[in-house]
Amino acid sequence: MLVTLSLPSSTSHEITLPLSTMPASVSPAASTIRPSTDTLIRLASSDHGVQLKALRDVKNQIIGNRTKKLVYIKLGAVPAVASVLADALDGSGHSSTDLLVQSAAALGSFACGVDAGVRAVLDSGALPCLIQLLSNHDEKVIGSAARSLKLLYQSKLAPKYDLSENGSVELLHSLLNSENENANGLAASIIAHSCKASAEQKAFCLNGILAKLIDLLGGSISQRDASLESLASIMKSNHEVASQFVKYERGQALNLLVNLTNERSTRTRLLACACLITLRNVSSTYLRGRGTETKLVRYLVELLEEPGQVGEEASFALSSFIEDDEHLQKLAFDANAIDVLCNHLQKDPLQPKRLEGILIALARMCSRLEFCRAKFLQMQAFNSVSEALHHDCADVRGAACICMRNVTRSVQNLSAGFFMNENIVIPLLELLHDPNPFIQLEALCAISNIVVNFRTSNSSFIRWGGLKQLVQLSVSMDPAIRSNSLCAIRNLTFEADNKCKAEVFKELTASSLASLVSDPDPSVQEQALAIVRNLTGGSLESIQYAFAEGGIILDAVQRQLECASTVESGIQGIFVLSNVASGRDAHKDAVMDRLLHNMGSGSNPPYLLRFMQSNDSRLRTASLWLVVNLASPSCMGASRRIAKLRKAGVVSQLKIMVKDPCLDVKVCRAGAWHFFPLKPSFEPIADYSPGNFFLSAASSDDHTGSVPDLRRQLKIELFMCIALRIFPVLLHSCPSGCPIPFGLKTRNSILLLSTSITDPFATSS
Repeated sequence: MLVTLSLPSSTSHEITLPLSTMPASVSPAASTIRPSTDTLIRLASSDHGVQLKALRDVKNQIIGNRTKKLVYIKLGAVPAVASVLADALDGSGHSSTDLLVQSAAALGSFACGVDAGVRAVLDSGALPCLIQLLSNHDEKVIGSAARSLKLLYQSKLAPKYDLSENGSVELLHSLLNSENENANGLAASIIAHSCKASAEQKAFCLNGILAKLIDLLGGSISQRDASLESLASIMKSNHEVASQFVKYERGQALNLLVNLTNERSTRTRLLACACLITLRNVSSTYLRGRGTETKLVRYLVELLEEPGQVGEEASFALSSFIEDDEHLQKLAFDANAIDVLCNHLQKDPLQPKRLEGILIALARMCSRLEFCRAKFLQMQAFNSVSEALHHDCADVRGAACICMRNVTRSVQNLSAGFFMNENIVIPLLELLHDPNPFIQLEALCAISNIVVNFRTSNSSFIRWGGLKQLVQLSVSMDPAIRSNSLCAIRNLTFEADNKCKAEVFKELTASSLASLVSDPDPSVQEQALAIVRNLTGGSLESIQYAFAEGGIILDAVQRQLECASTVESGIQGIFVLSNVASGRDAHKDAVMDRLLHNMGSGSNPPYLLRFMQSNDSRLRTASLWLVVNLASPSCMGASRRIAKLRKAGVVSQLKIMVKDPCLDVKVCRAGAWHFFPLKPSFEPIADYSPGNFFLSAASSDDHTGSVPDLRRQLKIELFMCIALRIFPVLLHSCPSGCPIPFGLKTRNSILLLSTSITDPFATSS
């Protein structure tokens, strides 16, 4: 092997030494030619030998060296190489063939892993030339062009493959039929890149590509693997195409696919599993009754042990298979997936892609099942996840945050304060300043879970500067970051003591909180209202937060409820008013004034009535708790408020709600009805069968028109007895449940995150 060394600038000479004779102090990297305009001059030479040497020099320098690759791109080397390729296409002879091979390879190297390189190759007009090379008679030329095109089509910047162009379908068929593995791989890359939308997938099927891919399942290993990779892309999320595959020759294609999971080639087995996962994700009925799900999990866990690319991709395949499915997660648990993943996680060092895949797979395993989280923590692998938060690779840091987020949903360990640890929290706080917004969001989700205060104090989190950082992010320009930072503050105030509330309110300020309640983004509104709900719950002192700075927070809540854009915002806002209404007369009157302030204006009915008529049972329940707190006789002005509520139509709505299908609504309605004096007319007692034991507005056989006071009192006491027996059960069963009746506070609001809110990340409580 020869290495070219540049002499000092005072001379234009170069010397070439065999690598074996180089001095020990000179490294190969240091001895290579530095990118310069001289290279461009040699590429433009009329001497094919000079051009060929320049192409090899460029290719050898940029392979695996991102820095030099970018320097050459800035110098304009890509158009120069593309020009050599175009000229060589018009030539003939051995030298032209070598130029074609080397120029195609150099263009592929520029496109490998660097978007700027892909863009430069496309801008140079080299793509049609590379495609033209696929028709060359020389296998070396075809292989070089196929490799480069495969690298191009692995980039999102590459254009879609247009099947409507003349010869495009024939070319794809020829690539699939080729014995050249690079050609097969190129076909798979083209199909995977160009099959994103349903229409594109259907177009490939209509042009006979699906049938051809199925035929290739019985071909050589390279053809088979290319076929499997392409089939997964064509069938992904497309019921019509998947159905065609399953029905092909009465299920022969599906049977062949299942059999391929037993092949000796681990790559083939993995790709066959990926195809079956794609089918299962389209419709679980395709694999029903075959026991395939259990086998797939077992195969994927076995493939996790494989070295190299197969082991890396197996973890991602397992993740996509078990995501959001408790049954499959249980199967993976039984197959010892957590043991295998944790054992690999603690091996050092791991390639970034493999580490990312393991972390994502563990995150999926721990997303729903508590015994999976317990097993993971028992394996002593949590420290490895914490260390991954510092990793140089952004994808690894993001995967570590996702894993951290799902593991920290463990209520048992949250209660024990296991996660409120400096080695866990501080790295997450540092990631709040990560340049990657996705990592910021995932770190916020993990923090949202960790700060939930079941029994331990959050003073450490505040002392580490966590609260200040969350408040700073609450005014971010990105609504997803604003929403997630507020969600973390919401959980921080869950069951918080007065000291913690005071710290939060001091940092947020009343004006900022009022502004966030009125934020244009619905998710930000909901989180801000939930914070106010948590702050105002508890003591009478807490209610005063709503009246700070002249009551601007309460005014903002009122405005938001009048035009509530989502049910969730309405629920949180009503619970805020319910908390305030649990206080003294002045607090109840302040809420009453805001509820009914536009009653005489001839506009829409008060939002309380609209919420009581909502299709969402949660909003109806919340509204009834507000009525309970307003009508509670614990304060002197109760009769005045009851009269106003009656005038607003609340009593009429309560009568209608006796038939509500939701049990929670019926219970709350019974509690509210207790505070409104009955009119002389008789309201019949309902049938006390298990399915219908509340007041009924239906007619009765008894038409006496009045009843003795004793009977009315017995009826009221009976219903209140039922209600009061059920209230504690409801409160105990729901961690973010209903308010305690008769003038006490609502339970605080909490949101444990399992998936990202940027989907943004959907939430689960």
